[in-house]
Amino acid sequence: MLTIKNLSAGYGRLQVLYDISLDVQRRSVSVIVGPNGSGKSTLLKTIFGLTTIFSGEIKYNGYELKGLPPHKIAEKGVAYLPQTNNVFNTLKVRENLLMAGYRCGGELKDRVEESLNFFPLLRNYLDRKAGTLSGGEKQMLAMAMALIRSPQIMLFDEPTANLSPKLSKEVLDKIIELRESKDMTIILVEQNAKKALELGEQAYLLVSGRVAFKGQSQDLLTHPQLSKLYLGLK
Repeated sequence: MLTIKNLSAGYGRLQVLYDISLDVQRRSVSVIVGPNGSGKSTLLKTIFGLTTIFSGEIKYNGYELKGLPPHKIAEKGVAYLPQTNNVFNTLKVRENLLMAGYRCGGELKDRVEESLNFFPLLRNYLDRKAGTLSGGEKQMLAMAMALIRSPQIMLFDEPTANLSPKLSKEVLDKIIELRESKDMTIILVEQNAKKALELGEQAYLLVSGRVAFKGQSQDLLTHPQLSKLYLGLK
């Protein structure tokens, strides 16, 4: 579904990613882990057209994404949920949902309703400003906003950051539910490496902007050197 070959990218003249290659299968959960500053978030931003690409290619369903602006990439079915600033804090929950689907035309009402059916908790907060929601509730809203556009693939950048263990589990459970019930393809950058690797099938370990491991999540989780050295796992 998504193929990246020999990708080098960064910000302006600053290079962060070096010769990255990966393949993401349809309806899979691919996990990207690694120490802080390894380029995990930059990789997601690069897929979504938010960085400078020096070389390489990004193909999604056969289309070349390199060079496309973010709104065109979104139109092709890619959703990106950044770690922070992923909702409009000064708008009500209802208004956030409407903003997310402003290009859906006559389907907007039905898509909002479908999204609320998937995240029923949000029905209780439709008239509250998004800025008053808890961290977990904001993540649910951000996912609901992305779902309105009926994407085929969702890019999550540390969705459980600063959440309690209970809320983290709820958010990750919803991400897996998206894959199961909506046939969604997931790329997950997650600070809780152990939990993410337990949930995913394919894993990529980034170190200093390069792929240090790619393979099955379970293989990385149990790797005697890499899991301890770079992920802090015993």
